[in-house]
Amino acid sequence: MPPPWVPWWKNAAIYQIYPASYKDSNGDGVGDIQGIISRLDYIKSLGVDAIWVCPFYDSPQHDMGYDVADYESVYPPYGTVADVEALIAGCHARGLRVLFDLVINHTSYLHTWFKESRASNNSPKRDWYIWRPAKYDKAGTRHPPNNWRSCFGGSAWEWDESTQEYYLHLFCKEQPDLNWENSATRAAIYESAMEFWLRKGLDGFRIDTVNMYSKAPGLPDAPLTNSQTPWQDASTLYCNGPRMHEYLREMSEVLERYGAMTVGELPNTSALADVLSYVTAKERQLNMIFQFDIVNVGMGLDPRYDAIPRDWTVHDIRQAVQRVQAITNGTDGWSTAFLENHDTARAISRFGCDETSELWEQSGKMLAMFVASLSGTLYVYQGQEIGMVNAPVTWPISEYKDVESQNYYNQVQQETGGDPLALSRAKAAIQHLGRDHGRLPMQWNGTPNAGFTEEGVATWMSVHDDYEKINVERQTFNSDSLLSFWKAIVGIRKKHPRVFAHGVFAPLEGDNESVLAYEKVSTEQRLVAVFNFTKEKQALDLVTRLGLKKPVTLAKNYADEPVDVLRPFEGRLYLMSHYLS
Repeated sequence: MPPPWVPWWKNAAIYQIYPASYKDSNGDGVGDIQGIISRLDYIKSLGVDAIWVCPFYDSPQHDMGYDVADYESVYPPYGTVADVEALIAGCHARGLRVLFDLVINHTSYLHTWFKESRASNNSPKRDWYIWRPAKYDKAGTRHPPNNWRSCFGGSAWEWDESTQEYYLHLFCKEQPDLNWENSATRAAIYESAMEFWLRKGLDGFRIDTVNMYSKAPGLPDAPLTNSQTPWQDASTLYCNGPRMHEYLREMSEVLERYGAMTVGELPNTSALADVLSYVTAKERQLNMIFQFDIVNVGMGLDPRYDAIPRDWTVHDIRQAVQRVQAITNGTDGWSTAFLENHDTARAISRFGCDETSELWEQSGKMLAMFVASLSGTLYVYQGQEIGMVNAPVTWPISEYKDVESQNYYNQVQQETGGDPLALSRAKAAIQHLGRDHGRLPMQWNGTPNAGFTEEGVATWMSVHDDYEKINVERQTFNSDSLLSFWKAIVGIRKKHPRVFAHGVFAPLEGDNESVLAYEKVSTEQRLVAVFNFTKEKQALDLVTRLGLKKPVTLAKNYADEPVDVLRPFEGRLYLMSHYLS
């Protein structure tokens, strides 16, 4: 077992919950806090140590709660502050810790702070957000202050007619960016968004867009990388700015008073030295970060939907895993292991196979072994444990609610004049990569509406067509189900934390580029993982290539295990004790 001074979160499995889609307790078609409370015993049965709840704060829901109108109140369809207090108490009574989403790069345009900020140019809170005058060309035409593109497409600036200036929004126009240069703004953020909940017993935060608070001085134009649009990718100018580490150290001082842990979402940060600057323990900024190399495999570069489904190789996955695992190899930093979250499509549809029941189950089990064997803290997204998959290809684009999906499809429609081939390609990419897939209602049983809500109730997003085949109830009492497999693999990981969570990663190169093989080593054990990411059988040389003479099979997804072949989506974990003793 790890030394007693290892923090709880280093050996933890954390379960992410998307409130709107988890469980509806009152029959309005929207998930809620009481619905989560009603499933705490189920969550506990998974063997996880904590939950992370996506934003439940009061919000107009232009970006599913990531546009916060009031940090200290709850979106009414989700419940009340008293409900959230009951959730914290219910988790703690079961030995579960609780993390909330911390969304502090921006607020909703309906937040009181922004209403005051835009009230006049002389408002005391004018400088709480980022305002700039317009630029005018020789013809007198008004233009935004720079050419930055919003993460959701179009200009990152919105004109305010009443005060005759633009405000910055890196996401929706309804999500104005806060001005972190203002110390009064930062103090208000810490009190309202953080301490209000920490005083109620919260255990930590997942911090949204944790490296965007400090922008490049002067807000210069971004380099021209896409000649088809006036709006350019400016991530190098609004991520990892000059005061980011100063702000996080200041924030950490607040968090440390409550013993709260943090996991930061760290986009657009690829260099290992830059990543470590956020999570090195001696700097006391973040406990761990989400690095997106693995989940970004197969995505387009700019934008991410400019991609062909399943356009990746096992070599791409191997390279991504190496980059992520390097964060913890021989450093004092910490990272995470995950394949799904609220911003991704379903892993089985992307990296496994959802075409047949057999391949669906085998690939789901293989992916469970894969992500659980990686070093760092394990995160499991709701529905991942039962193998939920992407929405059917037959669903029309109107079923997609996410602002990012809709904006991309509309952009392609506008730029191509509605070209059918271009729209078909865009739809295929969204069906493969869209954020909506992870937001479909949780499938609890085989009754209409999948037990997410009452029969006959209109759900906020459509329930997947396959709910009768893929649901919690169907898998709970089946010892060979994917759900049972997930519970087992979480238990195995906890039993061997030194080699799973803390082990030193190294790839095991072989001749077969369809097989991913690597080892994890601790002072006491050696773990070897092998995975076939294809529908075809692949040759396997355990002795010569992998150095396995008398291995103990720790986990597998087929009943038997021939020594010279891996069947479609087969995975195995081998363990050897006293490897270095």
